[in-house]
Amino acid sequence: MSTNYGTIARNGIWDNNVVFGQLLALCPLLAVTGTATNGLGMGLASTAVMIGSGFAVSVLRKIITPEIRIPAFVLLIATLVTVVDLAMNAWLHDLHKMLGLFIPLIVTNCAILGRAESFASRQSPLAASFDGLMMGLGFTLALVALGAVREILGSGTLFANAALLLGPSFGFLEITVIPDYQGFLLLILPPGGFIALGVLLALKAMVDSRSRAGGQRVENPQVEKVFTAAGVLSRDAQAGEQA
Repeated sequence: MSTNYGTIARNGIWDNNVVFGQLLALCPLLAVTGTATNGLGMGLASTAVMIGSGFAVSVLRKIITPEIRIPAFVLLIATLVTVVDLAMNAWLHDLHKMLGLFIPLIVTNCAILGRAESFASRQSPLAASFDGLMMGLGFTLALVALGAVREILGSGTLFANAALLLGPSFGFLEITVIPDYQGFLLLILPPGGFIALGVLLALKAMVDSRSRAGGQRVENPQVEKVFTAAGVLSRDAQAGEQA
């Protein structure tokens, strides 16, 4: 069975985005995105689990019987989340403390189990791993975008404490966007997460609407040519019958 990796990438990052397309994983999305740094850390952890679960489910799809597939998928995902949780506690301890309970709760992310059931269990390991990567990147993009909006408008910074939470190599991400900014507390609090998410969803809907409208404008001239040609042929046929 042929696999269109371009379509997989577009679905994961934009068309079928975990947040903007499916409205899944909203609990960690709204809880940890007070800053873009937290969103990036949570997104990378989720991406690692998505890649690993897609690969594992695809490899074991012929061994796992249909009757126990869901419990088996959950067990695989829980195992991978435990590994990621322990790894973050060992090497990214400050970020691990910041994200807290939401790392183990990756197990309950419906998007991971959904992709395991609908895609990975029917595809090759390479395609399943790539799908996990694209879905994870799309989720990370949503987390970082929402965190960036809330952080910039809420405190005037971007990727604050990146060097502390992600490591010294991420220090270049720290930016003061609005100097001497007093901050807007509402955007950092949970209600601000709902407001910012609503704005981002509206912007994506606007982009999709304009994209579809643009596609229709491109296709309309071709349609008009077809109908024009059909009309010419019809007139020629009528002229032939009269003759």
